[in-house]
Amino acid sequence: MRDETIIVVGAGIIGISVALELQTRGLKVRVLDRKGIAAEASEGNAGAFAFTDIVPLATPGVMRRAPKWLLDPTGPLSIPPAYALRIAPWMLRFWRASWQDRYQASVEAQTRLMDISRAALNRQIAAVDGEFMMMREGQLQLFEGEKEFRNSLPNWEMRRRNGIKFSLLKSPDLIAEIQPGLHPRFTHAAFTPDWINTTDPKAWTRYLAKCFFDRGGVLEKANVTSIAQNHAKSAVITNLGELEADKIVIAAGAWSHQLARTLGDKIPLETERGYNTTLPEGAFDLRTHLTFGGHGFVVSKIAGGVRVGGAVELGGLALAPNYKRAEILLQKAAQFLPDLNTEGGKQWMGFRPSMPDSLPVIGRSPRANNVIYAFGHGHLGLTQSAGTAETVADIITNTATALPIEAYSPKRF
Repeated sequence: MRDETIIVVGAGIIGISVALELQTRGLKVRVLDRKGIAAEASEGNAGAFAFTDIVPLATPGVMRRAPKWLLDPTGPLSIPPAYALRIAPWMLRFWRASWQDRYQASVEAQTRLMDISRAALNRQIAAVDGEFMMMREGQLQLFEGEKEFRNSLPNWEMRRRNGIKFSLLKSPDLIAEIQPGLHPRFTHAAFTPDWINTTDPKAWTRYLAKCFFDRGGVLEKANVTSIAQNHAKSAVITNLGELEADKIVIAAGAWSHQLARTLGDKIPLETERGYNTTLPEGAFDLRTHLTFGGHGFVVSKIAGGVRVGGAVELGGLALAPNYKRAEILLQKAAQFLPDLNTEGGKQWMGFRPSMPDSLPVIGRSPRANNVIYAFGHGHLGLTQSAGTAETVADIITNTATALPIEAYSPKRF
């Protein structure tokens, strides 16, 4: 066991994965979270390790569609009018990220992180004997008609160039061989066979936490309000008092930028509010993860049931949830999957921490060398958790990182 002590702020999938990896490398780790394990975005996500999702949200030409977001508060990507002025500075950075030069750089950086995260996940699964919680059933991305399919082809060609395996399906009959029961309006699809889902993202995070506890790790419920730099050490200020550590990792999801600001670091983090409904076991014979990209939502298997969710609402942390969004997604799912039983569902809304360029923040604080940031993964936190954990552990142990981390630097904005 090394002499250094580490505090990880955040007990979601990123924080728990980081804590477990640091522990594996012989460090003494203490996790702090105001609610407990997987109590925020890690609780209700779609359960997908979406390694093929290398395309940023800020794509070239995206701002031409921005006015529609304000006009359709229940659309796949929206900004509540009450939040429009407050998010304007972030939207300017989002617009700049959509320019071709920045966009291409983001795709390349996202691809590198995906490659590392895929390999890291397999190492993590093996290390904790976690294969029983994985489903390797692929993913179908569905298209309504020839035009929508053809519009997607440049992105599929980009995936091909980056080594992603997929097959293109050009008839409902071919689609039905993989997933029966879809409405025939979906005439084309792309199938990614290497796609992985966990049986339940909350249960997976808790399983990793149990492994951490079994090996001597500690978690405390504490509300961290600020970070202080005290010469060679840093400290977290909490409702339990001031707690010192040799290193501090900020992995508090959508709240992370508030803690960074207490050190003087201004990081443009926003919140993608995601909605879903989880239906009980037997709701539908789902055989693979389904992505309805034109409508901004997915359908996935969770704990034997079916979860219908997605869309992006850039609405911050304070506005009341708009569960009409979850209802509309479920109504669409019922149209697209005629045999879907929509009774007995449980609604949920979670906060995804989102950066303008869709890349997370991974690296040391510019103002406190002992503070390491690991947040801002958007809807890819589960996907990139193991890769982020290994990268953070490399930084803390002064090991050369497999990932060139400049693209994820907290100073890039």
